[in-house]
Amino acid sequence: MSGSVVPGLLALVLAIIFSIFGGAAGGVAVGGKALGNELAALMGSFYGPLAGFVGVFIGVIIAAFIF
Repeated sequence: MSGSVVPGLLALVLAIIFSIFGGAAGGVAVGGKALGNELAALMGSFYGPLAGFVGVFIGVIIAAFIF
């Protein structure tokens, strides 16, 4: 495990940011009509990082062992 920690941390920070925006957009697209756009965006931005961050975190860990 060699190299710098900075690219891994940058990937994790970007994963959090983009998964929040992606979750909000997905929430509005899927549940905006039923729940209202604001509530759907709030719920999407809360639940979006659950999958996005964990996926990138596992990818960074695997990449650390490979490279």
